[in-house]
Amino acid sequence: MTRTERSWILYDVANSAFVLIAITAVGPIFFKDVVSQGVDSSLSTSNWGYANSLASLLLALMAPIMGALADYRGLKKRFFIVFLCVGIGFTFLMAMVREGNWLWFLAAFVIARFGYAGANVFYDSFLVDVTEKDRMDWVSSSGYAWGYIGSVVPFLAALALIFWEMSPTAGESIPSFSGRMAFIIAAVWWLILSIPILRHVRQSHYLEPGRNPIRDSFVRLAKTFREVRKFKQAFLFLAAYFFYIDGVDTIITMCTAYGRDSGLGTTVLILAILMIQILAFPFALIYGKLAGRFSAHTMIFIGIGVYAAITLASFYLPDVSTQEMKTLMFFTLAFFAATSLGGIQALSRSLFAGLIPAERSAEFFGFYNVFGKFATVMGPFLMATASRITGHSRYGVLSVLLLFIVGSVLLYRVVKDTTTPFGAGPR
Repeated sequence: MTRTERSWILYDVANSAFVLIAITAVGPIFFKDVVSQGVDSSLSTSNWGYANSLASLLLALMAPIMGALADYRGLKKRFFIVFLCVGIGFTFLMAMVREGNWLWFLAAFVIARFGYAGANVFYDSFLVDVTEKDRMDWVSSSGYAWGYIGSVVPFLAALALIFWEMSPTAGESIPSFSGRMAFIIAAVWWLILSIPILRHVRQSHYLEPGRNPIRDSFVRLAKTFREVRKFKQAFLFLAAYFFYIDGVDTIITMCTAYGRDSGLGTTVLILAILMIQILAFPFALIYGKLAGRFSAHTMIFIGIGVYAAITLASFYLPDVSTQEMKTLMFFTLAFFAATSLGGIQALSRSLFAGLIPAERSAEFFGFYNVFGKFATVMGPFLMATASRITGHSRYGVLSVLLLFIVGSVLLYRVVKDTTTPFGAGPR
C-alpha cells in the first residue's frame, strides 16, 4: 500500500478505540453502574438509547451542509480537524463526571460522539482521494480490519486497569477510577494515531469555490435533490443502507446494555466484545477479498442474513434458564456478529464510493452519513421506547429484524437495476 493509504487506514485504528471503549464496551456499563447509581436498570438503558439517538440526529441534520461545503478546495481537511478536536476533547471530559451526575455524562458523551461521527463524514469521503476505484473494496475493508484489531491495544490497557481495581466483593461493577482512565486512554490513543492522516492525506478531488461558497453549497444541495434520477442507484442504495445499517448499528450500540439487562456480568460482556474485535480483523479482510470475486453486493447480502439471525436469536436470550447456557449463547452470537461486522460496513462504504462523482465525495458522503445516522436515531429510539413501555429491552429486538428485511429488499433493487448479472454489479 502507499503511504497515503496506510495513513488513511491508521485513522480507523485511532477512532475505533473510542467506539470500542466509550460506545460499545466500557461506556454503557460505566454509565449504568457508576454515573446512574440509584436509577432503575430499564430506565438507564432507555436514557443511554436516547443519548445515542440524539448524537446521531445532530449529525444527520448537519452532515449534508458540511459535506457540500467541504467539497471546495482545502476545506475537507479543516472540517475534519474541527470535529476531531471536539470528539477527543469531550472524551476527556467524560472521565471527569462524578458519580450520580448521569445527565452531565450523557451531555459529554453526546458531544463526543457527535465529534467522532462528524470527523467520520470527511474521513469516509477521503477514500476517493487516497486510492483508485478498483482498490476501494480492499482499502476500505483494510481500514475496518485494522481498526478492529488495533483498537484491542488500548482496550486491553483499559481492561487491565479495570480488572486490577475490581474488588471480589464489589460484584461485576466497573470501578470508578479505572472506568474514567479507560476514557482517557481512548482519547490519547485517538489523538496520537490521528497524526499520520493529518500529515499525509490531502484532498485531491475538489470543486473550486465561487464568490459565495456558502450560498453555492445550498444551491448544489438543492440541485442534487432535483437530480435524484441522475444518481438513481446511489440514492436507491442509500435507502437500503438506511434500513440494514440501522440494525447493525443498533446491535453495536445497545448490545452491552441489553446483555446487562439479561443478567450477564461485566466480565462476560467485556470478554465477548474483545473476542469480536479480534475475530473481526480476519473476517473483514476475508469480506474484502471475497468482494473481488463475488461482488460487494453479494457479501453485503450475506452480512444482512447473519445479523438477521443474530437479532432473532437475541430476543430469546433472557429466557435461557441457566447462567452458563446464557453466557454460551451470548458468546455464540458475538462470534457470528464478528464474522460480518467489519465486512458489511466496509463494503457499504466502498460500494457507495464507486457510485458517486469523486469531486463531490464529501457532499455525497454527507448524505451517506445522514442516512446512516438517521438509521441510528431510529434503532436505539425504538429499543429505548420499548424498554420504557414494557420494562424490558428485549421487545425492541423484533423491530430491528424488520429493518434488515426491508434493507435487503431495497438492496436487491440496486442489483436488479444494474446491467450486469446479480453478483457482478458495480463495486
